Amino acid sequence: MTSTVRGSQLARLLGHWHALPGRRRNPDYAALAGAIRGLLADGRLPLGVRLAAERELAEALKVSRTTVTAAYRELRESGHLTSRRGAGSWTTLPGGHKVASSGLWTPQDDLDMIDLGCAALAAPPDLMPAAAAAAQRLHRYLSGAGYHPTGIIELREAVAQGYTDRGLTTSPDQIMVTSGTQHALDLVLRLMAPPGAPVLLESPTYPNALAALSARRARIATHGLDNDEGWDADLLLDGLRQTRPRLAYLIPEFQNPTGHLMPAALRERVVAAAHAAGTDLVVDESFVDLPLDGTEVPPPLACFDRHSRVVSIGGMSKPYWGGLRIGWVRASAPLVQRLAALRVGVDMASPVLDQLVAVQLLDRAGTIVPARRRQLAEQRDALVAAVRRELPEWRVRVPRGGLTLWAELDGPVSSALSRAAEEMGVRLAPGPRFGVDGTLERFVRLPFTLPASDLEDAVKRLAAVRYDLERPRRPRWREPAILT
Repeated sequence: MTSTVRGSQLARLLGHWHALPGRRRNPDYAALAGAIRGLLADGRLPLGVRLAAERELAEALKVSRTTVTAAYRELRESGHLTSRRGAGSWTTLPGGHKVASSGLWTPQDDLDMIDLGCAALAAPPDLMPAAAAAAQRLHRYLSGAGYHPTGIIELREAVAQGYTDRGLTTSPDQIMVTSGTQHALDLVLRLMAPPGAPVLLESPTYPNALAALSARRARIATHGLDNDEGWDADLLLDGLRQTRPRLAYLIPEFQNPTGHLMPAALRERVVAAAHAAGTDLVVDESFVDLPLDGTEVPPPLACFDRHSRVVSIGGMSKPYWGGLRIGWVRASAPLVQRLAALRVGVDMASPVLDQLVAVQLLDRAGTIVPARRRQLAEQRDALVAAVRRELPEWRVRVPRGGLTLWAELDGPVSSALSRAAEEMGVRLAPGPRFGVDGTLERFVRLPFTLPASDLEDAVKRLAAVRYDLERPRRPRWREPAILT
């Protein structure tokens, strides 16, 4: 499943790569090699793709072929390129890094820790009244066995109505309730992604999706997102056409972790390209209810689907509460029935009482969701202001929705920063957790789901940690331990 990055595409990604003028300027080939290494480290240039031939890239960059040849040679020597005579050159990373098999989960038993590793809100005040109202309606289900593999009809109707209100006519037969969005993804992968199947992902992406695909032994290819612009339409569509993956996993609404929003025109083109390539699209809509600043959300990707190629997943975790493990799948009715048959061998059904609570919360969405948006907008602005004040060398783009900032650091220190921040009482999600093969060391995800005072305190601690990373540390001697 190898795709090729054309010379014109690579030239656009490289931008202003030329060596800077000066007495000790590096030669152009070294600057070009360094720029390509930077694209790989940031995840914008995927691993395992074939680079343009030397002559083609030289013409696109308007440099001599000798410069490109020397740059490729330097990349091979540093382990960032593997070449085979007559076949081409593929991007790699030195050291044989592999996709991490664990998702982004950390224990939360330290009450003094400011946890920026988890992008989720505390429960809304409406949860207790909703739970009480749900308990009053539970008696209607007590005479049965309580197993509803596709979900209780009340919740399926409510979820279907939500899609219809967004412009995508949906019937309850097209909805299956799951135990959270991650459970929905797992069931879809079990049915639609055989072990070893080729899969296309965004980079960066949701760590638990990477973990689920790694468990399926998927052959992962990535499409790199630009920190400012988001999806590169040319590269994304070419990735679908060239690799023809069995499945592509996308987060078009306020992408996790970058916060980008996919435009409507690209959504339509992606669906058409997926159909032509024989690719099914799994669309994660976890953040669709959280536009900020009055941002208008484009129609769902499934609105452009005429061939049942789009499977949408979503849930209650982000706009409501993560402790309410309710998610769903929206697909064609026959596919929902196949998923339900598969589910019986996994967990039978979601708890009826939790589903009734979800019905009550969705009925109160007109009050709960706007309050959540106001809360998030205030906390986002406080976090952005704190980062720009305390860490002016970092680059942050203000997202128009979702829960997170994707901060570009002033150096490839994300993992080191995360380890040091833990000692200062701040838990971070370093950039490499969101990519493959050790990339994204210049980025860190910062959720704005905590109170503004906690966020400001956390950023001050991070600023102190970042300063200390530049200072040589004295070794700390430990007492010898007696092993028994």
